[in-house]
Amino acid sequence: MRSKLSYAVSAAALLFYFVLVGDRGVLLIADGRPVTVAFGVAVLVLPLIGAWFLWHTTQFARHAGRLGRELEAEGGLPLDELARTPSGRIDRDSADAVFARRQAETEAAPDDWRNWFRLAVAYFDARDTPRARKAMQRAIALHDGKSPR
Repeated sequence: MRSKLSYAVSAAALLFYFVLVGDRGVLLIADGRPVTVAFGVAVLVLPLIGAWFLWHTTQFARHAGRLGRELEAEGGLPLDELARTPSGRIDRDSADAVFARRQAETEAAPDDWRNWFRLAVAYFDARDTPRARKAMQRAIALHDGKSPR
């Protein structure tokens, strides 16, 4: 719940920032001089890119959450079987061992979104966020019946 609240606050702050920057861009364009119009257009591009990124990130989080809830209802969420250091951090060797099992499961049944979801969790636990995101995107695509990229 804390992460959802943190995400909502960050998203709201970004949206506020986009409005402020967009307003400045409009003011620059309204000035009418070629240089300020060019700057105004350039300034307006930044909030558009930011809004696009925020939208896609939010959609990704919503879809991943939906899959997590569905997998939880099926009783298929991966168990937390990772060893931890005294400070509570995940032990790297333990994460690597779990990852190897998840990877083998995914290779055995590559068209099952559940395996890709569990592999994404294993990648995340192994601190490989880019691959975790790609695995989760594949799980989402397989679940929704789309061709994975």
